Amino acid sequence: MSAPVVASIEGATGIIDLARPEKFNCLSLDVHERITAARAEFEANPDIRAILIRAQGKHFCTGADLTEVKGKLNDPAALDHFIAFGMENLRALETSSLPVVVAVQGLCLAGGIELMLACDVCFAAESAQFGDQHAQFGLIPGWGGSQRLTRLMGQRRALDLMFSARWLEAGEAKESGLVNYIVPDADLHTAALEYCQKIATRSRPGIAEMKRLAREGADLGIDQQMRLERDAAVRALPSDDVAEGLSAFENRRKPEFKG
Repeated sequence: MSAPVVASIEGATGIIDLARPEKFNCLSLDVHERITAARAEFEANPDIRAILIRAQGKHFCTGADLTEVKGKLNDPAALDHFIAFGMENLRALETSSLPVVVAVQGLCLAGGIELMLACDVCFAAESAQFGDQHAQFGLIPGWGGSQRLTRLMGQRRALDLMFSARWLEAGEAKESGLVNYIVPDADLHTAALEYCQKIATRSRPGIAEMKRLAREGADLGIDQQMRLERDAAVRALPSDDVAEGLSAFENRRKPEFKG
């Protein structure tokens, strides 16, 4: 049996491929564990500057593995572990020091949209469709969907999506703030990888600090946000990467950041 998740490296990008196309790349505990292991491996590798999550087959991910969920309904401890581990996995992607880019084709539903929401930048194929299917089956989100949807879309749009279980076409998903880029289906993985390789030319500590500032500042008042950024900028200025960037600017060349 082939692995349900395949990790690889291309240039300075660590790639995580969901590889259960016959099951629409649904998320089992094993899949979450393998994503966690791949992310940790990439974070520990100083040569990796970005993570790309993508999927094999026609669809990105249609949600949790409901067969596995059903099998755990009479085992509260196992069910709690399944939900808790999935939430921790997605939170670790969200708080990773590396930028996480996701490429979505076909259907991205329920647990799939929760995975997508935990990433930093989303590329969508023109044919992609996004939805939260939990209400259709008497379920509620368990991996952060209700919270991240509300933060990105606003409460009214998020509740409509969760109540109705309707699907958004790629254009509406972009207009709602869920998607950054829409590209032709055939160009999806190439475009997302090229974006990651562009990020790879940036300062790894600098990108990590920008990500931290955006995340930690989200719940602060404006004065606290400004202090958070000021402190970070002061800490960063004496770094080797800043010195390299200023030297490159002065000499009209491309910087070569060491991180």
